Amino acid sequence: MLSTKRQPVALAVALSLGAVSLAAVAEEAATESSASKVMPSIEVIRVKGQQQVHRFEETGSVILIDRTQIEQVQPLSTEDVLRRVPGINIKGEEETSIVANFGIRGLSAGESKSLLLEDGVPVAPGLFIGNDRYFNTRIQRVESVEVLKGSASLRYGPSTIGGVVNYITKTPDDGVQLSARAGSFNMREMTIEAGAKNQAEDAFAGVVATKASSDGFMDKGYDMSDVMVKAGLAISDKQKVGVKFSYHENEANISYRGLLLADYLNGERYNPAADDWYLTDRTALDLNHEVILGNNAKLNTLLYWSDITRDYWRYDVNTAASNAAGRWVYTDTLTGNNRGFERLGIESRLSFDQQLFGYAAASEVGLRLMEEESNDTRIRATRAADRSGNNDRHIVDSATSVAGYAQSRIQLTDELAVTPGLRIESYEQKRVILTDNNNSAKTTNTELLPGVGLTYELTAQAQLYGGVYRAFSPASNGVALDGLTDQQLDGERSVNYELGLRGTAGAANYEVSAFYMNFANQVVTGNSDPNLSQSNAGKTEHTGMEFLLGYELGGGFRVDTNATWVPTSEFKSGVNAGNRIPYAPKILANLALSYTGEALSVALTAHHRGEQYADPTNIVDIPANAAGGIWGGLLPAYTVYDLMAQYSVFDGFTVYGSVKNLADKQYISGLRQGIYVGPERSFEAGFRYRF
Repeated sequence: MLSTKRQPVALAVALSLGAVSLAAVAEEAATESSASKVMPSIEVIRVKGQQQVHRFEETGSVILIDRTQIEQVQPLSTEDVLRRVPGINIKGEEETSIVANFGIRGLSAGESKSLLLEDGVPVAPGLFIGNDRYFNTRIQRVESVEVLKGSASLRYGPSTIGGVVNYITKTPDDGVQLSARAGSFNMREMTIEAGAKNQAEDAFAGVVATKASSDGFMDKGYDMSDVMVKAGLAISDKQKVGVKFSYHENEANISYRGLLLADYLNGERYNPAADDWYLTDRTALDLNHEVILGNNAKLNTLLYWSDITRDYWRYDVNTAASNAAGRWVYTDTLTGNNRGFERLGIESRLSFDQQLFGYAAASEVGLRLMEEESNDTRIRATRAADRSGNNDRHIVDSATSVAGYAQSRIQLTDELAVTPGLRIESYEQKRVILTDNNNSAKTTNTELLPGVGLTYELTAQAQLYGGVYRAFSPASNGVALDGLTDQQLDGERSVNYELGLRGTAGAANYEVSAFYMNFANQVVTGNSDPNLSQSNAGKTEHTGMEFLLGYELGGGFRVDTNATWVPTSEFKSGVNAGNRIPYAPKILANLALSYTGEALSVALTAHHRGEQYADPTNIVDIPANAAGGIWGGLLPAYTVYDLMAQYSVFDGFTVYGSVKNLADKQYISGLRQGIYVGPERSFEAGFRYRF
């Protein structure tokens, strides 16, 4: 449980009016469901006018993915959606992305330098005590996705160096929808969405529940249950409250170990750690409140709590026997790296209009108080009793953090708006090792993160934007300390610049942006000192451009394409100076040709990922034997094609199907202790029925 020292949080709860959750992208009111109108919301991305015109108040690059687009690609995971977004690289480990691994704008997809949210609530179990993505939002509960990069991300934190990804969950309206699909590897999935509202349409309740299982590609099976309940009430025309409860459980037959090189080259595709298990569950509660204070002022408050457990049971290997066999050979001993995370936080945001220096201004101030605690045990077990044993390492990590920000969008002319802002992150981290006579270590830090951005309306259809801001990611306990050994890690600090243009021209919509990230220090996995697992990489630089273009061809046909070019993503100091950042390809590209008719929609997509290194040393050869530690090597470029189709049989009933990896491309998706293989060609079919 969390520490009893909760005075800051308790005070904030007492002062607050309630709580609120970040909700959907701002759409035109006519398209919102009545349930969505009742559920309190804080806009992550503020849309000016209609979304399709691509004009925003945000001073950074913006991507909005709605439910129609999600249903078109028929994803198995959130990362199947993110890999189609410009600037984002995915390090795949298995097809449903149980653990989130993505990098933005040349940041390693094997590290955690971007903030992942669900309805505005942090998803990573520990932002300050261990920013590992042990829970990844399930795509079945997602209504839309928002990706925000650039100076506007200082409203959130910490760890927004690459940007912010926010998954907006579904808010069920009146009625019931049943969806189900089945596919390759004995994949089976069923989801039910049910909602109801009162006659006055000022209160609603709804549920989204999913049950899914699969034998998994390479027999990396899983058995997942996910339930989310929402309810909202409009107390008056100026005040509303909401609540969201969710529970997730998953048993996955996955491990850190991949195939050894010879087996991969010979085309072998089997689970290289068939007895290892990754067990997770998460319970979470969000309370929401919104009140209109008058004079265009609004106060939103979000109170959130979550509890996550992650038990990871892995068998030890016999290295000599593995080298002789050309595949992993296991012993009868195993280790349970079992961790629990609890978080309690509250965030309030006050937005209001004012006159500032004689100009019209839209201002916002916010305060976030949060406590985190993790319980880390290491269980030594045997095959005969594989889920019990002696606990030889018991660590409790905790952190208390306070963050505040203020920003104002000042309308200098009808065309030009400037948005200066400042964020402050202050935190205290503590570690206690119960199995070492309760020895402890404690650190404190405060960061000032200023930023400024602008938007300029070149024409009614074209908007110029840009900004500069200071970004920060803390050296969390889980990274900075090995036991009580201080790995001497500084926080990660970067000054980020961006300039972009977005808009429409006839049947086309477009966005192009250039970025530059200058790290004073970046922490990376792997170290020349064998006693340390992480290192201060020192200065790094990232420069590149993102391109997006969509065009209506006519007759129901449309083409959408985007590309990311990152010529520079490299270490500028230290032992790896001149080397490229791992999992940061120079080229990423996506292309989609789609047709939408009255009842039928079809899409053919291509995703290309350029070659990339797997570790900071930039070694080229992948290890040929059972080497220990994190593997390096050069991962070749690849392109995969997907074909998806949907058909509306009648109103309320739709059937759909897909062929993923249409050309059956064999490729390496990542390295850890062995080779992670990208999923082979697979088939899926399903239906949605609303009644």
